[in-house]
Amino acid sequence: MLQLTIQGSKLFEPVVLGGVQWETALKGEPGKLTFTVVKDDVIAFNEGNRVTWTVDGKLLFVGYVFTKTRNKDHHIQVTAYDQLRYFKNKDVYIYKNKTASELVAMLANDYGLSVGTLENTGYKIAQRVEDGQTLFDIVENALKITQDSTNKVFCLYDNAGKITLQNIKNMQLRTVIDNETAEDFDYTSSIDGETYNYIKLVKESSKKGKREVIAVVKDDNNIAQWGRLQYFEKISEEINLQARANSLLKQYNRKTRTLRIKGALGDTSVRAGCMLPVLLNLGDIVNNSYLVCKRVVHTWEQGHHSMDIDFMGGDRFE
Repeated sequence: MLQLTIQGSKLFEPVVLGGVQWETALKGEPGKLTFTVVKDDVIAFNEGNRVTWTVDGKLLFVGYVFTKTRNKDHHIQVTAYDQLRYFKNKDVYIYKNKTASELVAMLANDYGLSVGTLENTGYKIAQRVEDGQTLFDIVENALKITQDSTNKVFCLYDNAGKITLQNIKNMQLRTVIDNETAEDFDYTSSIDGETYNYIKLVKESSKKGKREVIAVVKDDNNIAQWGRLQYFEKISEEINLQARANSLLKQYNRKTRTLRIKGALGDTSVRAGCMLPVLLNLGDIVNNSYLVCKRVVHTWEQGHHSMDIDFMGGDRFE
């Protein structure tokens, strides 16, 4: 059973023309619901009105109308976003001795947003100055520092109207992706993206205008094979720089691989950040491990529910 509601002047359950799409991404984007309704003499709604999408009694999406596009046949194409749309706002924040989860709680409180479960990220960030950054960037910077220092990856998302932060290792599902469940796939391997075999970290010297190289780590074998692919970062916070350099080399000293699954059988539990078992022969590798969903697009159309998934994961996919 599918139910779409819009809270306009009244609560409406509009006639939907064609399909409904629900899209989630791992980083830097709000959840998005797109659909087309038929305008009649009854329905009336505006930008900012609340939208819900429920499938078989499970509330999947709570958001707000942001865009309406109308044609001559009185069909209105609607784009709605969840609360994370407001994380595109830019602001200035200076904070000290906070975890990424405490940071998310602070931002949500400042902007009056509803919060669900914020898993403790554990790592205290000594100090950050974020000037004119989006809230997404502010949180992503904190999560990146946390990942570099702990090797833990967290996913920020809106869970049906509640901002949530969760370790992706706790988002494993049993929905298997293989040749039977995937209609088709595209697979690419590359060293042209975020592949680095030489890590160089630099910290400001106490003398103005001077810099001091703090840590350099490299993989001579991969440099001989691929050439020198250098990662450079200017460090300001007080952290274990050698540990960060080693962690960065571990993360980035490999090919990046992208995998897009097309037309898989839909499962409402699957969203960006989830980890799924993927069992596919991809040519240069045979994958039989859990991979992380980087982007998921669900489509409900003509009684059929399918999903397209972009994967990343471990030291194989980005």
